[in-house]
Amino acid sequence: MVALHDTLRDALFERKLLLPTAVAGIYGRSAEFEDTIERIDRLVSVAAAVDAPEVMRFAPAIDRRHVERAGYLESFPHLAGSVHSFAGDERAHRDLVGAAREGRDWSPALSPTGVMLTPAACYHVYPLLAGTLPPRGRLVDVMSYCFRREPSDDVSRMQMFRMHEHVCASAPAEAVAWREDWIDRARRIVSRLAIEARVVVAADPFFGRPGALLAASQRDQRLKLEIVAPIACADRPTAIVSLNYHQDHFGRLFDIRTADGAIAHTACTGFGLERIGLALYSQHGFERSRWPAPVRETLGW
Repeated sequence: MVALHDTLRDALFERKLLLPTAVAGIYGRSAEFEDTIERIDRLVSVAAAVDAPEVMRFAPAIDRRHVERAGYLESFPHLAGSVHSFAGDERAHRDLVGAAREGRDWSPALSPTGVMLTPAACYHVYPLLAGTLPPRGRLVDVMSYCFRREPSDDVSRMQMFRMHEHVCASAPAEAVAWREDWIDRARRIVSRLAIEARVVVAADPFFGRPGALLAASQRDQRLKLEIVAPIACADRPTAIVSLNYHQDHFGRLFDIRTADGAIAHTACTGFGLERIGLALYSQHGFERSRWPAPVRETLGW
C-alpha cells in the first residue's frame, strides 16, 4: 500500500516541482517552485509592513555558542546539526582519503567548527537584542534556511527548509498582545490563500522524559499555537505557521532588558515557506494557472 505522503512526493517529482536527492528530506527546487515560495515570502513581509520592523536575513549557519546559550541542546539534541571540518596534517589527510576510497567511516578525521546549522531563524536575532530595548521594544522581520535532523519520506517534513519569522521583544503585556494580533494576521494570510487550515494548541518536540513535562506545561499555558493544514495526509495535518510566546526565556539567556531595566519577554511568529507552498499545491492542484482567481491575485499573477 502506497502512503499518501509518497503519492504527493512522487507527483511533485513527476512534475519536476521538487527534485529528488539520495537523502530523505533534502530536495532541489524548480524555478516554478522557487517563484511560488518567493511570492509567499513577500506576502509575509507585507503583512508586517505596517509595523516597520527591522529586516534581517541570515545564512543557514550560526555561532554554536548562541545555540548552546539558547538551551537548544538541552531541549532538542535530536534535531541539531553541527558543522565539522578537516584540520589535520598530511598523514591524517592520507588516512581520510584512504577511508573514503575503501568505503570506511572517515568522519573521525573531522573536528567541530564554531558553527552549527541554523535551527530556527529567530535564533539569529536574540543575541543582537542584548542590552536595553527602546521604550516600545523591538520588532524584527527575519528569514533563513533552517535545519532539523528528522529525515522522512513525508515531503512536508524537510530537513532543510526556510522559515520567515517576525520577532517581538518587549514588556510582557506587549509581547502577549503582539502574538494575539499575529494570530489574526496569520489567519488572514492563510485565508487569502484559500488553504484549509485551523489553529491548534501545540508543543515543541522536546527530547526525553523531562521534555514530556515541558511539552505538557507549554500546552497548558498555551505558549505555542500552530496553524495546521492537510498537506500529505488529510487526517494528520502539518503545521504551516507557528505562534510562540517564550515568556522571559530568551530575555534571561541573552540579557535582553526593557527600558525600565526588567527582563524582556519575547514572542515570534514563524511561517514555514515550503510547507505553505506544498499546501497550495496539495489543495489547489499542480497547475498554478488553475488555482482559484483570488489566490492567484493574492500571489501576484
